[in-house]
Amino acid sequence: MAKILSPCTHCGAAVASILSPHSLSFAFPSSSFVSRSVKIGASTIIRAVREWQEYDEAVKKKDLARAIRFLKQVSIEQENSSLEFLKPVNGDLGMLGSGRDWEILDTCLNADDMRLVGSAYSFLKDRGLLPSFGKYRNIVLEGPREVTPTVLKSSTALDVSKFSPKKWGLSGSSSFVLIALLAGMSILLNQGIDIRPNLTAILGLAMLDAIFLGGSCLALISSYWPPYKRRILVHEAGHLLVAYLMGCPVRGVILDPVIAMQMGIQGQAGTQFWDENLQNELAEGRVSGVAFDRYCMVLFAGIAAEALVYGEAQGGENDENLFRSICVLLDPPLSTPQMSNQARWSVLQAYNLLKWHKHAHLAAVKALEDNCGLSLVIRRIEEAMSMKR
Repeated sequence: MAKILSPCTHCGAAVASILSPHSLSFAFPSSSFVSRSVKIGASTIIRAVREWQEYDEAVKKKDLARAIRFLKQVSIEQENSSLEFLKPVNGDLGMLGSGRDWEILDTCLNADDMRLVGSAYSFLKDRGLLPSFGKYRNIVLEGPREVTPTVLKSSTALDVSKFSPKKWGLSGSSSFVLIALLAGMSILLNQGIDIRPNLTAILGLAMLDAIFLGGSCLALISSYWPPYKRRILVHEAGHLLVAYLMGCPVRGVILDPVIAMQMGIQGQAGTQFWDENLQNELAEGRVSGVAFDRYCMVLFAGIAAEALVYGEAQGGENDENLFRSICVLLDPPLSTPQMSNQARWSVLQAYNLLKWHKHAHLAAVKALEDNCGLSLVIRRIEEAMSMKR
C-alpha cells in the first residue's frame, strides 16, 4: 500500500512551538505536495490498469510475442516504481499483475516460434515462479545404462510386456469379445433378425481404417469413452510432467481428437514440447547422448505413466514409432538390441521420476480433467511439488 504523509492533526500545537526559522521546511509535506502525490499515484494506477488490459487482449488473442514483450517491459518499469503496491512481490508483477503473468503460458499453443515459448518459461523461472522447471534436467546422467527385462521387472514389479502399447486387433480379452459378438449374432439370426449386412459394412470400414489409417478412426471413437478418456489424461500428464521437470518447455496439451487430427498429431491426443539443445544439435547434424536421453525420457513418459497408474500401458504406439524414427537419424544408427535397451532405460527413468512425484502427476491429471489451461496446470504442478518439500 502507498504511504502518503499528511499533516499532523492531534499535535499541531507542539509542532508549531518547536519549529524555528532555521527548521527544515520539508519536515512535514504541505497540502499541495500531498495533492500532487495523490494525483501522480492515481494517474500511474490508471495507466497501469490500461496496460494490463492490453496484456489481457494479447492473452485472449494468443499473441505470445506481444504478451511476453509487455511482461518484460512492465517488470522493468515496476521495479523502478515509487508506488509499493505496483512493485513485484514474490515473483508476481505487483498487485495489478498478481497471478496474471502465469497466463502467458496459455498463449504458447498458437506460437509458431518455439524459441518464444522457451522465452516465456525462462521469464517466469527467472522471476521465481517455476522453481521445479528443469529441476531434474541432469537426472539422465545417473544410474546404470544397461537395463535388461529382468532389471526392469525388479525395479518396477512389472513384466516388460506391460510397457508395450497394445495394438488394435485381437489381443488379450479381444478374443472373448469376438466370441460374445458371434454368439449374439447367432441369437439374433434365430429370432429372424439379420444384421450380417450391417456387420459386414462395419468390419470392412474397420479393416480399411486399420490398413490405411493405422486404426486411428477406431481409436478416435474410443477416446470418447470415459474410462479410456481418463487413461489418455494419465498418459498425456506423464509427458507433460516429465518434460517440465526435465526443463523442456511445453507448448500445449491437445486432448480434443478432432483438433489433434487437424494439427497433424498422430493419435487421439498429444503433448507438444521442445528441447532447444536437441534442435540445435539436429540442425548441426549431430545428437549428443544427453540430449537424446532427455528426449527419450519425455517420449516414453506417457507409457510409464499408464504402467504406474494402471499396471500396464495401452497407448503409446505413436511414441514408439517416433522413437524409432529418431534412432535412424543417429550417426551411427542404433542397432535393434541398442534400441530395445534405450527404450527400457528411458521408460524406467520416466517411471521412477513419475513415481517420486506421483502427487504432482495426479495434480496434473486432475487439472487436465477439469479442462484447465496450461498456466493453471503448471501452477497445480508447482503447488503439489511445493507441498512435498
